[in-house]
Amino acid sequence: MNVAVLLLLGLGLLEAEGRCFFNRTEEHCVCYRLSQESISSIVQCLPATVVEFWGGKLERYIDFPISDLDPSAIEMLGSLVIRKIIFGDLLVPEILLAKVLKFFSYTQVQELVFESCVFQGRGNWDKMAGWDLPISSLRFQNVTSDPLTGREQDFFSLSRWLETLQELAVTGSHVTALPCSIGKVFRALHSLDMAQNSLGDESLMAAFCKGAFPQLQVLSLQHNNLRSYHSVCESVRLLHELQHLDLSQNKLVADPSSSCQWPASLRIFNLSDAGLDEVLTPLPPSIEVLDVSCNHLHAVDMSLSSLKKLLLNQNVLQAAPPIRNYPMLDTLHLDNNSITELPWDELKLLGHLRDVTAADNPYHCSCSGAGGLQALVAMGHLGQGWPWGYTCHSPPRYQGRLVKDVPVSVLQCNSAAVIAPICIALALLGMAGA
Repeated sequence: MNVAVLLLLGLGLLEAEGRCFFNRTEEHCVCYRLSQESISSIVQCLPATVVEFWGGKLERYIDFPISDLDPSAIEMLGSLVIRKIIFGDLLVPEILLAKVLKFFSYTQVQELVFESCVFQGRGNWDKMAGWDLPISSLRFQNVTSDPLTGREQDFFSLSRWLETLQELAVTGSHVTALPCSIGKVFRALHSLDMAQNSLGDESLMAAFCKGAFPQLQVLSLQHNNLRSYHSVCESVRLLHELQHLDLSQNKLVADPSSSCQWPASLRIFNLSDAGLDEVLTPLPPSIEVLDVSCNHLHAVDMSLSSLKKLLLNQNVLQAAPPIRNYPMLDTLHLDNNSITELPWDELKLLGHLRDVTAADNPYHCSCSGAGGLQALVAMGHLGQGWPWGYTCHSPPRYQGRLVKDVPVSVLQCNSAAVIAPICIALALLGMAGA
């Protein structure tokens, strides 16, 4: 087998003995610490659609002569059904990767993943200029490499491929900056995941400059070093195609006096666990999913006519928000707040409402409070947590009791409605007797 093909399919070479394991049912093959003696076991991976290589150091192959492929090797690569390759726990000299990557152009590999890898040195990417690759999804998880700043020429050499890339993820990799010029290379990118890095407010402003990521629809900035709600808004406002934005697990400070327009295209907005005391308006009227769970919200008062899912669990709300402000709502999560009673009269009027969860609140088990919850259950609207998560906090006679066990019959809740007709009937009987 051609040396370049071996490198392409077996970037997991290590002196320790290893082998490949093929799951025929799932068309999934995993190789561990392949050696020169066990490299032949890679043959069984040829029918797989997903192949994983784990463990290895590739420094000794840096000076390996890698020539162009002959027609038979190109034909063999083109016949493979492999669509996804995962490289894990590898020490990868970038100069070697630059030599080998072009051979992927002969394959049908669509997704390339590097997990827990260390990229060593700088590669010579000039020879990749003008090459097309079928890879549309590129993911780096927990990797170490040289900083992205100062590498504009490398990205320019790869631009023929990168400008067609659809999905890019660089997560858990201590990224502190994403230069503007690099963002301009990704002309067709629609999903960018930069979660669990070290991006700050200033670096974010530079990353999403004018002309960068023009087709971006999904952006995750979860768990970075973002602090200013206003600065983040200003940073992403030029992303005119953005539909899904995740800012969760940051510590955002919102200044009520500042104003900023989020992209009007936004449909899904995740602000969970973002340190917010309030949700600043305006929000785009097109939003359909809003997640503001795990914050410090005392009240929510806004109108979103297109909103379908509102997640408010784990806040300090004293009451449910005005439900009439969300006529299209089908999902409402209110678990773990300080709500004493749900607005049953409003909830029952929402024809789209299907999923309400409101466990672990200090319910006041009056007839209206307990009766409303029981009515939601009867209609099939009350979701996860019922009945064990719904207990009475007051009045004293029901404290600690499950809401489902509180009597809400007419006799219990409105004795006057029962006694008055009886009194009238007795009076009429008395008059008839007289």
